[in-house]
Amino acid sequence: MGHSAADTSATSPVGTNLAVATIAPITAKSVEANGNPPKKPTLTWREKLQKVINNITVEPILAAYIMPSVLSGLATQNLNLEKACRVNMDYGEVVCDALTRRDTANYTLEEETVQQMVARMAAWKTVIQSMFPCLLILFWGSWSDRHHRRKPCILIPIIGEFLGTVGLILCVYFERTPMEVAALTEAIFPSLSGGWFTMLMGVFSYIADITTEEERTLRIGILNVCFSVGVPIGMAFSGVLLKKIGFYGVFSISATLYLFSFLYGLFFLAEPRAKPEKSVPKGERKSLLADFFDKDHVVETFRVAFKRGENQRRQRVIMLMVVVMVVIGPMHGEMAVTYLFTRFRFNWSEVEFSVFSTYAMVTGLVGVLFCVGILSHKLKIDDALVGVISSMSKILSGFVYAFATVPWHMYVGAIVEIFNGTAFIAMRSIATKLVRKDELGKVNSLFGVAEALMPMVFAPMYTTLYAATLKVLPGAFYLLGGALTAPAVFIFLWMYNFQCKQRRKAIAQAADSETGGVGGVTKADCLDAKDANGNINAIEAIALASEAKGQLNGIVTNVIHENLEQAEHAAECVQRDTEARAAVVAQAHTLPNGMDNKAFESDEGELRQRQQTKV
Repeated sequence: MGHSAADTSATSPVGTNLAVATIAPITAKSVEANGNPPKKPTLTWREKLQKVINNITVEPILAAYIMPSVLSGLATQNLNLEKACRVNMDYGEVVCDALTRRDTANYTLEEETVQQMVARMAAWKTVIQSMFPCLLILFWGSWSDRHHRRKPCILIPIIGEFLGTVGLILCVYFERTPMEVAALTEAIFPSLSGGWFTMLMGVFSYIADITTEEERTLRIGILNVCFSVGVPIGMAFSGVLLKKIGFYGVFSISATLYLFSFLYGLFFLAEPRAKPEKSVPKGERKSLLADFFDKDHVVETFRVAFKRGENQRRQRVIMLMVVVMVVIGPMHGEMAVTYLFTRFRFNWSEVEFSVFSTYAMVTGLVGVLFCVGILSHKLKIDDALVGVISSMSKILSGFVYAFATVPWHMYVGAIVEIFNGTAFIAMRSIATKLVRKDELGKVNSLFGVAEALMPMVFAPMYTTLYAATLKVLPGAFYLLGGALTAPAVFIFLWMYNFQCKQRRKAIAQAADSETGGVGGVTKADCLDAKDANGNINAIEAIALASEAKGQLNGIVTNVIHENLEQAEHAAECVQRDTEARAAVVAQAHTLPNGMDNKAFESDEGELRQRQQTKV
């Protein structure tokens, strides 16, 4: 199981290690006898593998939840088309069998009628799927924070999906049930249990509980990889399995995977950092339902999420909620009509669609791995910049998809859209770093509400637009998605600019501290730097290192222009001063979000020049 934040706080935090390491080369104690800095112990492959295994927590649950959802998704859409054709429209065996085989040359009108009926049904079905999670997720988030329990938020939605899949098996068995019954069965059980939104809220809150800020982006990225792996695997097998084993086989496999996911979480997932709850007098105790549905806690959720705080916290939370809407919304809208679009535009069968979807998901996975592994983890690119790259990828791909006239155009669009999935990672990572751990459930639940509302808005919007433009420009909904994603670019840029200003301000504060404390840097200055950027961080280390280097350069000048004895005395003073400053910085506990030391090279040069002038 993953280590909690409480576990990691007992050892030297990453922020402290880097801060000390930045100054260590200037101090005599940090250099070995051979003049080289001490090397970090390297792990063997077996130790690395064991470390990875020990940190596996919710990843298998998420993968086993995503795969059956995608696997049964294509089968469910085909079931709705079958029901609309055979039961609602009663076109008969000849016509419906021809549509199933994609032999639509003589049945274009029937295909259009069936698609428009399914598109209209998808609009109200999506409202049902999203309505209850919108309400429940607020209570789930508050309850989860109060009782420090994340597992129910993760496991109960799995039960809902399992019951929905069993219901679809019954709809297949009773052949004359209309399309509306199948749609209600698909929607009602997952909706009442919280659905994807509650599941994801629980998963991300769990990861935030067991990780530090430095590793959180990586762990959220790994979760997204599990999502990205689960989707293409499910999509790759969905069309093939539907042809080979039919509705019964596909839905049975999905139900089995849901059952595995639930049992794994029940027996192998530990609650993170369980805290002892405050004892409540017997007369004041509430029942389970009264405690869960307490409206005061919903009010508290909004109060916590939108309360004023340092560094424009409230404005940043609101902006992130807008990003949620414009990033998640088009995704849900496109999910409702993409299969219908490819079926009408290119006459694709379910197998051809599953091949393309698998290809698109694999390219998206490559983009996620590159952004998380290289840009974020290695190069320390700010989360907001990663969000800009992702949003631009989505906007450009919309033009390719919208005007696609032959199948290979769709495959080109998937390449252009390769970075689209990372906006979700950047958004979640930024959100978890804005609030304290005991507020994560409330804030994540509010983001979950925004996510749950999006299908209610975007699915009807997309299905209506698709039905209206079916004969003119079937891909018009892709252009709508690109236009709606554009605000995310400007919001991410605003956040990046804000972060840069805060970092420059923190550097200036560290450089201009001349009085009080040890070596001119007071503890209050360090705390000011923390407030300026949300963490006591390596900015101070960079500033102090620059100052020390500048002083040493001045000492070299003294050696040339004055006398050696004076320089040696000055060197001893600087040595003591630098060691004292390192002790102050060593109190640091965390690094800032997306710290990139390269971004401060010019500022470091300024500080060095200033200190040389002083000396």
